[in-house]
Amino acid sequence: MQFMNQSSDRIASNLFRVKQSIVDAARACTRSSDAIRLIAVSKGHSKDAIAAAIVAGHNDFGESTTQESLPKISLLGNPSIDWHFVGHLQTNKAKFIPGNFSWLHSLDSLDLAHKLFRHAHAEEKSASINILIEVNTARKEQKHGVAPEMLFDFIDRLLKADLPALPLRGLMTIGPHDAPKKDIRGCFAELRRLRDECRQRFGLEHFTELSMGMSGDFVEAIKEGATMVRVGTAIFGERDYSK
Repeated sequence: MQFMNQSSDRIASNLFRVKQSIVDAARACTRSSDAIRLIAVSKGHSKDAIAAAIVAGHNDFGESTTQESLPKISLLGNPSIDWHFVGHLQTNKAKFIPGNFSWLHSLDSLDLAHKLFRHAHAEEKSASINILIEVNTARKEQKHGVAPEMLFDFIDRLLKADLPALPLRGLMTIGPHDAPKKDIRGCFAELRRLRDECRQRFGLEHFTELSMGMSGDFVEAIKEGATMVRVGTAIFGERDYSK
């Protein structure tokens, strides 16, 4: 019990520090921290760790695999939690998203969109899923996401497909690892520009979100306009897949 209390206290303290860093970063660029949503990425951490963050007042959590996340969602059974799927989603796992996740941060193919839409209406799962399109602003072959130069065509085809259960809410990207800050900020700035251009070109009133920035670069992301930051290690510590 003492260990659990210590772990819970550590998570609560880490959450406080991360949220204060968000406030400081927002203030430094004359933004309101209220416009920035912190997604606590709980991949690789136990349901008890998530419960500790909930007790500390947090309710936005990100997961990256359906195999790991579904048992946590079921065991916690907390309707106040907003679950975000932030990892790459294989099309054969699309059926697990409707009814479990409020947000998908990583749409990158039309095939996936069609399967999500079909499963959203199957088995009486009529809830919509807020969709962010993943963009490969780092232009790395090993990364997932739509190429920046293909984004307009991708959105055009999505809109023509008429998938009302999948409202398009914005864009997501992963900054380059071990890169100079100017390069990281450049990727984030490009995502902001693309969002603004898409919103204007397609008349998407609610296309406002920018999911970018993780534990090592969320301050830079906030300076470039992030509305969602995905932070795991700085809150929960290193991942432990044995739990």
